[in-house]
Amino acid sequence: MLAIFESILPVFLLILAGNLLRRTPLINQTAWPGLDQLGYWVLYPALLFITIVNADFTGLQLDAMMAALLVSIAVICSFTYASWPVLARTGLVLESEFSSVFQTTARWNSFIALAVAQKIFLPAGMAVVALVMLVIIIPLNIASTFVVTRFADRTANWRRVAWNIATNPLILAMLAGIVMRAMPFRLYAPLDETIDLAGRAALGMGLIAIGASLRPGDLMQLRFAMWLPTVLKLVLFPALLVATAMAFGVSGVQLSYLALCGAVPTALNGYLLARQLGGDAELYAAIATLQTGISFLTIPAVLAVTAQLSAG
Repeated sequence: MLAIFESILPVFLLILAGNLLRRTPLINQTAWPGLDQLGYWVLYPALLFITIVNADFTGLQLDAMMAALLVSIAVICSFTYASWPVLARTGLVLESEFSSVFQTTARWNSFIALAVAQKIFLPAGMAVVALVMLVIIIPLNIASTFVVTRFADRTANWRRVAWNIATNPLILAMLAGIVMRAMPFRLYAPLDETIDLAGRAALGMGLIAIGASLRPGDLMQLRFAMWLPTVLKLVLFPALLVATAMAFGVSGVQLSYLALCGAVPTALNGYLLARQLGGDAELYAAIATLQTGISFLTIPAVLAVTAQLSAG
Protein backbone atom coordinates (compact mmCIF):
# COMPACT_ATOMS: atom_id res chain seq x y z
CA MET A 1 0.00 0.00 0.00
CA LEU A 2 2.90 2.35 0.76
CA ALA A 3 4.19 2.00 -2.81
CA ILE A 4 0.75 2.90 -4.21
CA PHE A 5 0.47 5.80 -1.78
CA GLU A 6 3.83 7.21 -2.85
CA SER A 7 2.96 6.69 -6.51
CA ILE A 8 -0.16 8.86 -6.33
CA LEU A 9 1.30 11.39 -3.89
CA PRO A 10 2.34 13.77 -6.73
CA VAL A 11 -1.29 13.90 -7.89
CA PHE A 12 -2.49 15.16 -4.52
CA LEU A 13 0.51 17.46 -4.07
CA LEU A 14 -0.56 19.22 -7.28
CA ILE A 15 -4.11 19.52 -5.94
CA LEU A 16 -2.71 21.00 -2.72
CA ALA A 17 -0.50 23.35 -4.75
CA GLY A 18 -3.55 24.57 -6.66
CA ASN A 19 -5.39 25.36 -3.43
CA LEU A 20 -2.40 27.24 -2.05
CA LEU A 21 -1.85 29.16 -5.28
CA ARG A 22 -5.47 30.30 -5.25
CA ARG A 23 -4.79 31.95 -1.89
CA THR A 24 -1.74 33.89 -3.05
CA PRO A 25 -1.55 37.08 -5.14
CA LEU A 26 0.78 35.37 -7.64
CA ILE A 27 -2.08 34.62 -10.03
CA ASN A 28 -4.90 37.06 -10.72
CA GLN A 29 -8.18 35.62 -9.41
CA THR A 30 -9.85 36.36 -12.72
CA ALA A 31 -7.45 33.95 -14.44
CA TRP A 32 -8.83 30.80 -12.79
CA PRO A 33 -12.11 30.63 -14.75
CA GLY A 34 -10.09 30.98 -17.96
CA LEU A 35 -7.89 28.03 -16.96
CA ASP A 36 -11.00 25.95 -16.30
CA GLN A 37 -12.41 26.82 -19.73
CA LEU A 38 -9.11 26.07 -21.48
CA GLY A 39 -8.99 22.65 -19.86
CA TYR A 40 -12.65 21.86 -20.51
CA TRP A 41 -12.82 22.98 -24.16
CA VAL A 42 -9.30 22.20 -25.41
CA LEU A 43 -6.84 20.31 -23.23
CA TYR A 44 -9.01 17.54 -21.77
CA PRO A 45 -10.72 16.79 -25.10
CA ALA A 46 -7.26 16.52 -26.66
CA LEU A 47 -6.15 14.12 -23.93
CA LEU A 48 -9.23 11.91 -24.24
CA PHE A 49 -9.11 11.85 -28.04
CA ILE A 50 -5.46 10.91 -28.31
CA THR A 51 -5.70 8.38 -25.45
CA ILE A 52 -8.47 6.47 -27.21
CA VAL A 53 -6.86 6.76 -30.67
CA ASN A 54 -3.55 5.31 -29.51
CA ALA A 55 -4.83 2.82 -26.92
CA ASP A 56 -4.17 -0.89 -27.20
CA PHE A 57 -7.31 -2.68 -25.98
CA THR A 58 -5.98 -6.14 -26.85
CA GLY A 59 -6.90 -8.68 -24.22
CA LEU A 60 -9.21 -6.38 -22.25
CA GLN A 61 -12.66 -7.65 -21.23
CA LEU A 62 -14.34 -4.40 -22.20
CA ASP A 63 -17.85 -5.86 -22.41
CA ALA A 64 -17.68 -7.37 -18.91
CA MET A 65 -16.00 -4.28 -17.47
CA MET A 66 -18.55 -1.83 -18.83
CA ALA A 67 -21.46 -4.11 -17.86
CA ALA A 68 -20.18 -4.32 -14.28
CA LEU A 69 -19.76 -0.56 -14.23
CA LEU A 70 -23.30 0.18 -15.42
CA VAL A 71 -24.83 -2.33 -13.00
CA SER A 72 -22.88 -0.87 -10.09
CA ILE A 73 -23.88 2.69 -10.96
CA ALA A 74 -27.54 1.69 -11.28
CA VAL A 75 -27.40 0.00 -7.86
CA ILE A 76 -25.69 2.88 -6.02
CA CYS A 77 -28.00 5.48 -7.60
CA SER A 78 -31.10 3.41 -6.78
CA PHE A 79 -29.92 2.74 -3.23
CA THR A 80 -29.15 6.41 -2.59
CA TYR A 81 -32.44 7.60 -4.03
CA ALA A 82 -34.38 4.97 -2.08
CA SER A 83 -32.73 6.09 1.17
CA TRP A 84 -34.54 9.43 1.09
CA PRO A 85 -37.70 8.34 3.01
CA VAL A 86 -35.52 7.03 5.86
CA LEU A 87 -33.35 10.16 5.89
CA ALA A 88 -36.46 12.34 5.85
CA ARG A 89 -38.02 10.56 8.83
CA THR A 90 -34.85 10.81 10.88
CA GLY A 91 -34.20 14.41 9.92
CA LEU A 92 -30.54 13.67 9.32
CA VAL A 93 -30.68 15.16 5.83
CA LEU A 94 -32.93 18.05 4.80
CA GLU A 95 -34.95 17.89 1.60
CA SER A 96 -32.99 20.86 0.25
CA GLU A 97 -29.74 18.95 0.92
CA PHE A 98 -30.62 15.57 -0.56
CA SER A 99 -29.92 16.38 -4.21
CA SER A 100 -26.33 17.26 -3.28
CA VAL A 101 -26.04 14.05 -1.27
CA PHE A 102 -27.21 12.12 -4.35
CA GLN A 103 -24.95 13.95 -6.79
CA THR A 104 -21.81 13.59 -4.69
CA THR A 105 -22.52 9.88 -4.31
CA ALA A 106 -23.15 9.26 -8.01
CA ARG A 107 -20.67 11.55 -9.78
CA TRP A 108 -16.95 10.77 -10.01
CA ASN A 109 -13.86 12.82 -10.74
CA SER A 110 -12.59 11.34 -13.98
CA PHE A 111 -9.69 13.80 -14.16
CA ILE A 112 -8.19 12.51 -10.91
CA ALA A 113 -8.73 8.97 -12.23
CA LEU A 114 -6.88 9.84 -15.44
CA ALA A 115 -3.99 11.39 -13.52
CA VAL A 116 -3.63 8.39 -11.19
CA ALA A 117 -3.97 5.94 -14.10
CA GLN A 118 -1.20 7.70 -15.98
CA LYS A 119 1.02 7.50 -12.91
CA ILE A 120 0.61 3.85 -11.91
CA PHE A 121 -0.89 1.91 -14.84
CA LEU A 122 -0.03 1.02 -18.41
CA PRO A 123 -1.46 3.32 -21.13
CA ALA A 124 -4.42 0.93 -21.37
CA GLY A 125 -5.43 2.09 -17.89
CA MET A 126 -5.98 5.64 -19.07
CA ALA A 127 -7.87 4.36 -22.09
CA VAL A 128 -10.22 2.36 -19.85
CA VAL A 129 -10.85 5.47 -17.73
CA ALA A 130 -11.67 7.39 -20.91
CA LEU A 131 -14.11 4.68 -22.02
CA VAL A 132 -15.71 4.68 -18.58
CA MET A 133 -16.26 8.43 -18.97
CA LEU A 134 -17.93 7.90 -22.33
CA VAL A 135 -20.24 5.20 -20.97
CA ILE A 136 -21.43 6.97 -17.81
CA ILE A 137 -21.43 10.71 -18.53
CA ILE A 138 -24.86 10.73 -20.17
CA PRO A 139 -26.79 8.54 -17.68
CA LEU A 140 -25.21 10.27 -14.68
CA ASN A 141 -26.06 13.73 -16.00
CA ILE A 142 -29.67 12.70 -16.67
CA ALA A 143 -30.03 11.10 -13.22
CA SER A 144 -28.44 14.08 -11.48
CA THR A 145 -30.65 16.57 -13.30
CA PHE A 146 -33.77 14.56 -12.45
CA VAL A 147 -32.92 14.39 -8.74
CA VAL A 148 -31.88 18.03 -8.41
CA THR A 149 -35.08 19.06 -10.21
CA ARG A 150 -37.20 16.81 -8.01
CA PHE A 151 -35.78 18.02 -4.69
CA ALA A 152 -35.15 21.64 -5.59
CA ASP A 153 -38.76 21.95 -6.80
CA ARG A 154 -37.71 23.43 -10.11
CA THR A 155 -38.63 22.56 -13.68
CA ALA A 156 -35.59 21.52 -15.66
CA ASN A 157 -35.22 22.58 -19.26
CA TRP A 158 -34.70 19.08 -20.64
CA ARG A 159 -34.09 20.40 -24.14
CA ARG A 160 -31.19 22.41 -22.76
CA VAL A 161 -29.95 19.38 -20.82
CA ALA A 162 -29.99 17.29 -24.00
CA TRP A 163 -28.20 20.04 -25.92
CA ASN A 164 -25.50 20.36 -23.24
CA ILE A 165 -24.89 16.61 -23.37
CA ALA A 166 -24.84 16.55 -27.17
CA THR A 167 -22.31 19.40 -27.30
CA ASN A 168 -20.17 18.24 -24.38
CA PRO A 169 -16.59 18.53 -25.72
CA LEU A 170 -15.45 15.54 -23.68
CA ILE A 171 -18.10 13.28 -25.17
CA LEU A 172 -17.44 14.60 -28.68
CA ALA A 173 -13.69 14.07 -28.29
CA MET A 174 -14.14 10.47 -27.15
CA LEU A 175 -16.57 9.70 -29.96
CA ALA A 176 -14.12 11.27 -32.42
CA GLY A 177 -11.39 9.03 -31.03
CA ILE A 178 -13.52 5.92 -31.56
CA VAL A 179 -14.35 7.02 -35.12
CA MET A 180 -10.66 7.67 -35.81
CA ARG A 181 -9.77 4.15 -34.66
CA ALA A 182 -12.23 2.78 -37.22
CA MET A 183 -10.58 4.65 -40.09
CA PRO A 184 -8.42 2.66 -42.54
CA PHE A 185 -5.52 5.07 -41.95
CA ARG A 186 -3.64 6.41 -38.94
CA LEU A 187 -3.61 9.96 -37.70
CA TYR A 188 -0.95 12.12 -39.39
CA ALA A 189 2.12 11.73 -37.15
CA PRO A 190 2.88 15.44 -36.53
CA LEU A 191 -0.81 16.05 -35.75
CA ASP A 192 -0.80 13.06 -33.41
CA GLU A 193 2.19 14.50 -31.56
CA THR A 194 0.62 17.97 -31.42
CA ILE A 195 -2.57 16.66 -29.83
CA ASP A 196 -0.52 14.47 -27.48
CA LEU A 197 1.46 17.51 -26.29
CA ALA A 198 -1.78 19.38 -25.59
CA GLY A 199 -3.14 16.39 -23.73
CA ARG A 200 -0.07 16.17 -21.50
CA ALA A 201 -0.73 19.72 -20.33
CA ALA A 202 -4.25 18.78 -19.29
CA LEU A 203 -3.48 16.63 -16.27
CA GLY A 204 -1.07 18.92 -14.45
CA MET A 205 -3.10 22.04 -15.06
CA GLY A 206 -6.33 20.20 -14.36
CA LEU A 207 -5.15 18.98 -10.97
CA ILE A 208 -4.06 22.49 -10.03
CA ALA A 209 -7.48 23.78 -11.10
CA ILE A 210 -9.21 21.12 -9.00
CA GLY A 211 -7.21 22.21 -5.96
CA ALA A 212 -8.04 25.83 -6.62
CA SER A 213 -11.75 25.00 -6.59
CA LEU A 214 -11.70 23.28 -3.19
CA ARG A 215 -12.86 25.17 -0.10
CA PRO A 216 -11.25 23.81 3.09
CA GLY A 217 -13.11 26.37 5.17
CA ASP A 218 -16.33 24.44 4.53
CA LEU A 219 -14.97 21.57 6.62
CA MET A 220 -15.34 23.53 9.84
CA GLN A 221 -18.93 22.31 10.24
CA LEU A 222 -18.92 18.61 9.41
CA ARG A 223 -22.36 17.01 9.60
CA PHE A 224 -24.17 13.82 8.60
CA ALA A 225 -25.17 15.20 5.18
CA MET A 226 -21.47 15.46 4.39
CA TRP A 227 -20.31 12.15 5.85
CA LEU A 228 -23.06 10.01 4.29
CA PRO A 229 -22.14 10.60 0.59
CA THR A 230 -18.46 10.42 1.51
CA VAL A 231 -18.85 6.91 2.93
CA LEU A 232 -21.13 5.85 0.07
CA LYS A 233 -18.76 7.20 -2.60
CA LEU A 234 -15.37 6.28 -1.18
CA VAL A 235 -16.17 3.03 0.63
CA LEU A 236 -19.41 1.41 -0.51
CA PHE A 237 -19.22 2.17 -4.23
CA PRO A 238 -15.67 0.87 -4.87
CA ALA A 239 -16.50 -2.28 -2.89
CA LEU A 240 -19.70 -2.71 -4.91
CA LEU A 241 -17.93 -2.13 -8.22
CA VAL A 242 -15.08 -4.53 -7.47
CA ALA A 243 -17.47 -7.24 -6.26
CA THR A 244 -19.70 -6.82 -9.31
CA ALA A 245 -16.74 -6.86 -11.69
CA MET A 246 -15.43 -10.06 -10.11
CA ALA A 247 -18.88 -11.61 -10.50
CA PHE A 248 -18.71 -10.68 -14.20
CA GLY A 249 -15.36 -12.44 -14.49
CA VAL A 250 -13.09 -9.38 -14.54
CA SER A 251 -9.70 -10.06 -12.96
CA GLY A 252 -6.08 -8.97 -12.83
CA VAL A 253 -5.06 -5.42 -13.62
CA GLN A 254 -8.40 -4.81 -15.34
CA LEU A 255 -10.06 -5.13 -11.94
CA SER A 256 -7.69 -2.46 -10.65
CA TYR A 257 -8.66 -0.15 -13.51
CA LEU A 258 -12.30 -0.33 -12.43
CA ALA A 259 -11.38 -0.07 -8.76
CA LEU A 260 -9.64 3.22 -9.48
CA CYS A 261 -12.71 4.56 -11.28
CA GLY A 262 -14.82 3.60 -8.27
CA ALA A 263 -12.42 5.00 -5.66
CA VAL A 264 -12.01 8.58 -6.88
CA PRO A 265 -14.01 11.38 -5.21
CA THR A 266 -16.96 13.19 -6.69
CA ALA A 267 -16.63 15.60 -9.60
CA LEU A 268 -16.72 19.35 -9.11
CA ASN A 269 -19.01 20.08 -12.07
CA GLY A 270 -22.07 18.99 -10.11
CA TYR A 271 -21.71 22.24 -8.15
CA LEU A 272 -22.75 24.19 -11.22
CA LEU A 273 -25.83 22.02 -11.75
CA ALA A 274 -26.85 22.46 -8.12
CA ARG A 275 -26.46 26.22 -8.39
CA GLN A 276 -28.35 26.45 -11.69
CA LEU A 277 -31.32 24.35 -10.56
CA GLY A 278 -31.63 25.58 -7.00
CA GLY A 279 -29.91 22.71 -5.19
CA ASP A 280 -27.62 23.12 -2.18
CA ALA A 281 -24.50 24.18 -4.03
CA GLU A 282 -22.64 25.13 -0.83
CA LEU A 283 -23.15 21.65 0.60
CA TYR A 284 -21.98 20.14 -2.70
CA ALA A 285 -18.74 22.14 -2.54
CA ALA A 286 -18.17 21.09 1.08
CA ILE A 287 -18.71 17.40 0.30
CA ALA A 288 -16.42 17.58 -2.74
CA THR A 289 -13.69 19.10 -0.58
CA LEU A 290 -14.12 16.47 2.13
CA GLN A 291 -14.12 13.58 -0.34
CA THR A 292 -11.05 14.83 -2.20
CA GLY A 293 -9.09 15.12 1.05
CA ILE A 294 -10.09 11.69 2.35
CA SER A 295 -9.55 10.00 -1.04
CA PHE A 296 -5.85 10.74 -0.61
CA LEU A 297 -5.92 7.81 1.83
CA THR A 298 -8.78 5.69 0.50
CA ILE A 299 -7.61 5.42 -3.12
CA PRO A 300 -4.35 3.63 -2.15
CA ALA A 301 -6.31 1.42 0.25
CA VAL A 302 -8.85 0.43 -2.41
CA LEU A 303 -6.13 -0.29 -4.98
CA ALA A 304 -4.08 -2.30 -2.48
CA VAL A 305 -7.06 -4.45 -1.45
CA THR A 306 -8.04 -4.95 -5.10
CA ALA A 307 -4.49 -6.02 -5.97
CA GLN A 308 -4.66 -8.62 -3.21
CA LEU A 309 -7.99 -9.91 -4.52
CA SER A 310 -6.63 -10.05 -8.06
CA ALA A 311 -3.64 -12.04 -6.87
CA GLY A 312 -6.00 -14.64 -5.47
